[in-house]
Amino acid sequence: MERHTAYIGIGSNIGDRFSHLQEALHSLSAVEEITIAAASRVYETEPVGEEDQNRFYNGVILINTTLAAEELRLKCKTIEHELGRPETYRRWSPRVIDLDLLLYDNCIISTKTLSIPHAELHRRKFVLVPLLDTGNPLHPVLKKSARELLASCPDPSVPIRIQQQLNTTKGRP
Repeated sequence: MERHTAYIGIGSNIGDRFSHLQEALHSLSAVEEITIAAASRVYETEPVGEEDQNRFYNGVILINTTLAAEELRLKCKTIEHELGRPETYRRWSPRVIDLDLLLYDNCIISTKTLSIPHAELHRRKFVLVPLLDTGNPLHPVLKKSARELLASCPDPSVPIRIQQQLNTTKGRP
């Protein structure tokens, strides 16, 4: 089976934010077709859109997988649901967990359910800063590296790195 490289953005701003991120990472690692290659540091960030809510903890997970992009999206949605995120929600609303497929190989995918690269990736420091912890991938549409995108990012926020680090070992901590 063909192996693919994917970057998944993770975020939480309800309850024990760090534990929710750790649980999401372990849920991903429990999927047979997924291998965790790296996890970024975790950053505390301002909410976007609906600003009257708690700050987020955000990170990026680099994986290798034999899943097709749509199958990976569905696995992420299943994990979100299992960790307490409702199936329907307001855009920019608070969330227990958010898993966003940011990049999948060098693919450009635009379907009703999936946009790769993620449409807002290049406009969000809470994505670009942790993305650089796991690599410096090229944006397949803009043809710029994550570092170049960060240098020109219009987002005025300042992600703050927290002390805790995600545990990437297989299984539960």
